[in-house]
Amino acid sequence: MVFKRLLGSPGVGGPSVDTVLEPGPVRPGGTLAGQVRLVGGDTAFDVEQVALELVARVRDGEDGGRGVAVPFERFAIGGGFRLDEGEARTVPFGVTLPWETPVTELDGRELDVRLGVRTELAVAGTQAPEADNDPDPGLDPLGVGPLPAQEAILGAFRQLGYGLRSAGLEHGRIGGTGQRLPFHQEMGLTPAPSYADRVEEIELTFLTHPGGIDVVLEADKRGAGNAGGDDTGHDALSRFTVGHDDARDWATEVDGWVRELVEHREAYGSDSAYGHGGPHSSGPGLG
Repeated sequence: MVFKRLLGSPGVGGPSVDTVLEPGPVRPGGTLAGQVRLVGGDTAFDVEQVALELVARVRDGEDGGRGVAVPFERFAIGGGFRLDEGEARTVPFGVTLPWETPVTELDGRELDVRLGVRTELAVAGTQAPEADNDPDPGLDPLGVGPLPAQEAILGAFRQLGYGLRSAGLEHGRIGGTGQRLPFHQEMGLTPAPSYADRVEEIELTFLTHPGGIDVVLEADKRGAGNAGGDDTGHDALSRFTVGHDDARDWATEVDGWVRELVEHREAYGSDSAYGHGGPHSSGPGLG
């Protein structure tokens, strides 16, 4: 099956496509709904399949900071019909976003995270296009808001005095977790005043799954004045698991997470990870 990517129209006389998403942000694990509107060209086409592809711009150390396009999910939503000359046809859809889909907005503020939906048709007799690594052309922007537990945890960090410095996407998987996507969202937080002299930045990653959320914290420590005379500025990492419907004193919980992370790093070495039984478990670091 040969797919022809339609960025509006595949060429003179060919069919056109317009994908319309329902308004408002979707949440990870939620339903992305909308419709694909097709209009036939100057001749009839046999449409073998209509598909949607989710694409993210992910930071890469070799791309000059621009980001590379990484497809991370694909859905077949229709097909097996003939699109006659000038015929208008609508293909509705409702698909489930991956649980690890990154968040693109918080409290109505857009983050520096770009996700999009690319529409593809499998049309008999067309030629496959050359690979395109540009994440923008032909993409319908996808807005994703946080789950309630994510929102509560981020609100607790804000209440404790942490600030959001960045929220980009990074290539690679976090070891010791069930991460499925080839990238993860890393939120860089400026430290609360109580940790400003011990930590340069707290990096926060949510690895969401049907049963809950793994909250991965990484402490980028300051390069001087650390325990044991180590002034090289290594990181320490820990993981904590929460349920989607957990009701906790989140400010107290989050403060405890950071305190344990920083104190353990200072006591046992900068490169160690740790954990406890029950809701707390550890991972060996970035893979």
